[in-house]
Amino acid sequence: MAVPPTIPSALAHAAFDMSEKPDLRRALRLARKAFVDALTPAELASVRPHLAATLEPDIAAARCVAAYVPVGREFPALAALDFASGRAQTALPFVESRDAPMRFFAWAPGGSLEPGPFGLLQPAPVTPVEPDLILVPLLGFDRALGRLGQGAGHYDRYLAGHPAARRIGLAWSCQEVEQVPGDPWDMPLHAIVTERERIGSPS
Repeated sequence: MAVPPTIPSALAHAAFDMSEKPDLRRALRLARKAFVDALTPAELASVRPHLAATLEPDIAAARCVAAYVPVGREFPALAALDFASGRAQTALPFVESRDAPMRFFAWAPGGSLEPGPFGLLQPAPVTPVEPDLILVPLLGFDRALGRLGQGAGHYDRYLAGHPAARRIGLAWSCQEVEQVPGDPWDMPLHAIVTERERIGSPS
């Protein structure tokens, strides 16, 4: 698979401190867009079987698997729920506002979705669940399994309140950074899966 540069060349020597989260988020969004836009249809199609094969042991051990509906160029997480359907209960997150706690509700692939805040598509809040395997979106990651999210803190707050749930981040390889700038409340992941590899061990 042809791999564009991790940081677009126009940003490689930009005058900002990459240790600052807002600047890092901005750079990673641009890098992700350039990376995904450069992928061929065949390369995009190869992600689905790779994701299913890589996550198979985690899904086999799970009772309820949650993922997310991708926004923009986020990693195509719904392919994992297609694979998990019939093997475990499947679910999606539900967000009401920036400050309200995130919850999860049962949802099966092909089910209806409703518009939510921040451009999200989410399930109807009918059947609440507590997933034991959560596939987490992210903007950046490092080899220590640190995660940089969008900044609202929904996942960090939920995961802190449900520490027994297995946390696996999904990302394109271009989203890797040397070290994610951390805060005390950030929740590390158990593993990260990209289109190239898995970082971290199976459950």
